[in-house]
Amino acid sequence: MPESTDSDLWVTWDAYHLAIERLALLVHESGWKFDQVLCLARGGLRPGDVFSRIFDVPLAILSTSSYREANGMQQGALDIASHITTTEGALQGRVLLIDDLVDSGVTLARVQEHLSQYFPAVTEVKTAVIWYKACSVFRPDFYLEYLSTNPWIHQPFEEYDGIRAHQLAAWMKKGEGLTDLS
Repeated sequence: MPESTDSDLWVTWDAYHLAIERLALLVHESGWKFDQVLCLARGGLRPGDVFSRIFDVPLAILSTSSYREANGMQQGALDIASHITTTEGALQGRVLLIDDLVDSGVTLARVQEHLSQYFPAVTEVKTAVIWYKACSVFRPDFYLEYLSTNPWIHQPFEEYDGIRAHQLAAWMKKGEGLTDLS
Protein backbone atom coordinates (compact mmCIF):
# COMPACT_ATOMS: atom_id res chain seq x y z
CA MET A 1 0.00 0.00 0.00
CA PRO A 2 1.44 3.39 -0.97
CA GLU A 3 2.02 5.98 1.72
CA SER A 4 -0.66 8.65 2.09
CA THR A 5 0.19 12.22 1.08
CA ASP A 6 -1.62 15.55 0.98
CA SER A 7 -3.04 14.58 -2.43
CA ASP A 8 -3.73 10.86 -1.86
CA LEU A 9 -5.22 9.06 1.14
CA TRP A 10 -4.74 5.28 0.94
CA VAL A 11 -7.12 3.22 3.07
CA THR A 12 -6.78 -0.48 3.93
CA TRP A 13 -9.73 -2.78 4.61
CA ASP A 14 -8.90 -2.81 8.33
CA ALA A 15 -8.69 0.99 8.50
CA TYR A 16 -11.92 1.30 6.52
CA HIS A 17 -13.87 -1.00 8.85
CA LEU A 18 -12.43 0.70 11.93
CA ALA A 19 -13.43 4.11 10.51
CA ILE A 20 -17.03 2.94 10.07
CA GLU A 21 -17.09 1.68 13.67
CA ARG A 22 -15.56 4.91 14.99
CA LEU A 23 -18.15 6.95 13.07
CA ALA A 24 -20.93 4.79 14.55
CA LEU A 25 -19.55 5.42 18.03
CA LEU A 26 -19.44 9.16 17.34
CA VAL A 27 -23.10 9.16 16.30
CA HIS A 28 -24.06 7.03 19.31
CA GLU A 29 -22.21 9.29 21.75
CA SER A 30 -24.03 12.33 20.32
CA GLY A 31 -27.26 10.96 21.80
CA TRP A 32 -29.21 11.57 18.58
CA LYS A 33 -31.73 8.79 17.89
CA PHE A 34 -32.90 7.88 14.41
CA ASP A 35 -35.53 5.54 13.03
CA GLN A 36 -33.89 4.52 9.77
CA VAL A 37 -30.57 4.61 7.98
CA LEU A 38 -30.62 5.81 4.38
CA CYS A 39 -27.38 5.01 2.64
CA LEU A 40 -26.26 6.37 -0.69
CA ALA A 41 -25.17 3.68 -3.09
CA ARG A 42 -22.51 2.87 -3.82
CA GLY A 43 -20.09 4.46 -1.34
CA GLY A 44 -22.53 4.49 1.57
CA LEU A 45 -23.59 0.84 1.25
CA ARG A 46 -21.00 -0.64 3.59
CA PRO A 47 -21.31 2.07 6.27
CA GLY A 48 -25.11 1.92 5.96
CA ASP A 49 -25.16 -1.84 6.45
CA VAL A 50 -22.94 -1.64 9.53
CA PHE A 51 -24.99 1.20 11.04
CA SER A 52 -28.25 -0.64 10.40
CA ARG A 53 -26.91 -3.69 12.25
CA ILE A 54 -25.26 -1.83 15.15
CA PHE A 55 -28.20 0.52 15.79
CA ASP A 56 -30.79 -2.17 14.95
CA VAL A 57 -32.78 0.07 12.62
CA PRO A 58 -34.06 -0.55 9.09
CA LEU A 59 -31.77 0.10 6.15
CA ALA A 60 -32.96 2.05 3.12
CA ILE A 61 -30.90 2.48 -0.04
CA LEU A 62 -30.89 5.33 -2.53
CA SER A 63 -28.72 5.07 -5.62
CA THR A 64 -26.88 8.18 -6.71
CA SER A 65 -24.15 8.58 -9.27
CA SER A 66 -21.87 11.40 -10.32
CA TYR A 67 -18.37 9.89 -10.53
CA ARG A 68 -18.56 8.20 -13.91
CA GLU A 69 -16.04 10.22 -15.89
CA ALA A 70 -12.32 9.31 -16.19
CA ASN A 71 -12.71 5.82 -14.67
CA GLY A 72 -14.68 7.16 -11.76
CA MET A 73 -12.22 9.87 -10.81
CA GLN A 74 -14.00 12.90 -12.25
CA GLN A 75 -17.36 14.17 -11.07
CA GLY A 76 -20.07 14.63 -13.67
CA ALA A 77 -23.79 15.40 -13.47
CA LEU A 78 -25.58 13.98 -10.44
CA ASP A 79 -28.24 11.32 -10.98
CA ILE A 80 -30.61 10.44 -8.13
CA ALA A 81 -32.76 7.31 -8.41
CA SER A 82 -36.49 7.92 -8.34
CA HIS A 83 -37.12 5.17 -5.76
CA ILE A 84 -35.72 4.24 -2.36
CA THR A 85 -35.35 0.54 -1.59
CA THR A 86 -36.41 -0.60 1.87
CA THR A 87 -38.34 -3.49 3.38
CA GLU A 88 -39.89 -1.32 6.06
CA GLY A 89 -42.51 0.61 4.08
CA ALA A 90 -42.13 4.27 3.28
CA LEU A 91 -39.20 6.34 4.49
CA GLN A 92 -40.37 8.29 7.53
CA GLY A 93 -39.40 9.75 10.88
CA ARG A 94 -35.83 10.62 11.80
CA VAL A 95 -33.40 9.49 9.11
CA LEU A 96 -29.64 9.21 9.23
CA LEU A 97 -28.37 9.84 5.70
CA ILE A 98 -25.00 8.14 5.35
CA ASP A 99 -22.29 8.09 2.71
CA ASP A 100 -18.59 7.31 2.76
CA LEU A 101 -17.43 10.86 2.09
CA VAL A 102 -18.47 14.36 1.19
CA ASP A 103 -16.38 15.80 -1.62
CA SER A 104 -18.06 18.72 -3.38
CA GLY A 105 -21.13 18.41 -1.14
CA VAL A 106 -23.52 18.50 -4.08
CA THR A 107 -24.80 14.95 -3.57
CA LEU A 108 -25.72 15.31 0.11
CA ALA A 109 -27.28 18.73 -0.45
CA ARG A 110 -29.36 17.55 -3.42
CA VAL A 111 -30.44 14.34 -1.68
CA GLN A 112 -31.66 16.35 1.32
CA GLU A 113 -33.70 18.52 -1.08
CA HIS A 114 -35.00 15.35 -2.76
CA LEU A 115 -36.10 13.92 0.61
CA SER A 116 -37.92 17.09 1.65
CA GLN A 117 -39.69 17.28 -1.71
CA TYR A 118 -40.74 13.63 -2.13
CA PHE A 119 -40.85 12.18 1.39
CA PRO A 120 -43.00 14.41 3.62
CA ALA A 121 -43.18 11.73 6.35
CA VAL A 122 -39.46 12.28 7.03
CA THR A 123 -39.39 14.60 10.04
CA GLU A 124 -35.64 15.06 10.47
CA VAL A 125 -32.51 14.23 8.50
CA LYS A 126 -28.95 14.25 9.76
CA THR A 127 -25.92 13.28 7.72
CA ALA A 128 -22.89 11.14 8.52
CA VAL A 129 -19.72 10.49 6.52
CA ILE A 130 -16.31 9.08 7.26
CA TRP A 131 -14.39 11.76 5.36
CA TYR A 132 -15.31 15.43 5.02
CA LYS A 133 -13.21 17.35 2.51
CA ALA A 134 -12.51 21.06 2.95
CA CYS A 135 -13.66 21.76 -0.62
CA SER A 136 -17.21 20.68 0.25
CA VAL A 137 -19.99 23.26 0.20
CA PHE A 138 -21.95 21.01 2.56
CA ARG A 139 -21.02 20.34 6.17
CA PRO A 140 -22.22 16.94 7.41
CA ASP A 141 -23.71 16.65 10.89
CA PHE A 142 -21.32 13.82 11.77
CA TYR A 143 -17.93 13.09 10.26
CA LEU A 144 -14.91 11.19 11.41
CA GLU A 145 -12.10 12.93 9.60
CA TYR A 146 -11.80 16.46 8.18
CA LEU A 147 -9.42 16.51 5.21
CA SER A 148 -8.03 20.02 4.79
CA THR A 149 -5.94 19.14 1.69
CA ASN A 150 -8.82 17.47 -0.23
CA PRO A 151 -6.92 14.28 -1.13
CA TRP A 152 -8.23 11.64 -3.48
CA ILE A 153 -9.34 8.80 -1.20
CA HIS A 154 -8.24 5.38 -2.42
CA GLN A 155 -10.67 3.01 -0.76
CA PRO A 156 -9.96 -0.72 -0.57
CA PHE A 157 -12.96 -1.80 -2.64
CA GLU A 158 -11.73 0.24 -5.62
CA GLU A 159 -9.55 -2.72 -6.59
CA TYR A 160 -12.73 -4.28 -8.01
CA ASP A 161 -13.14 -1.37 -10.44
CA GLY A 162 -10.33 -2.80 -12.59
CA ILE A 163 -11.37 -6.44 -12.62
CA ARG A 164 -14.04 -8.15 -14.68
CA ALA A 165 -15.79 -11.45 -14.03
CA HIS A 166 -13.72 -13.36 -16.59
CA GLN A 167 -10.54 -12.31 -14.73
CA LEU A 168 -11.69 -13.21 -11.23
CA ALA A 169 -10.54 -16.85 -11.08
CA ALA A 170 -7.01 -15.97 -12.22
CA TRP A 171 -6.88 -13.00 -9.84
CA MET A 172 -7.93 -15.12 -6.87
CA LYS A 173 -5.54 -17.93 -7.79
CA LYS A 174 -2.56 -15.62 -8.09
CA GLY A 175 -3.41 -13.59 -5.02
CA GLU A 176 -1.81 -10.65 -6.79
CA GLY A 177 -2.87 -7.22 -7.90
CA LEU A 178 -4.89 -6.51 -11.00
CA THR A 179 -1.94 -5.18 -13.00
CA ASP A 180 -0.81 -8.73 -13.83
CA LEU A 181 -4.09 -9.64 -15.56
CA SER A 182 -4.71 -9.17 -19.25
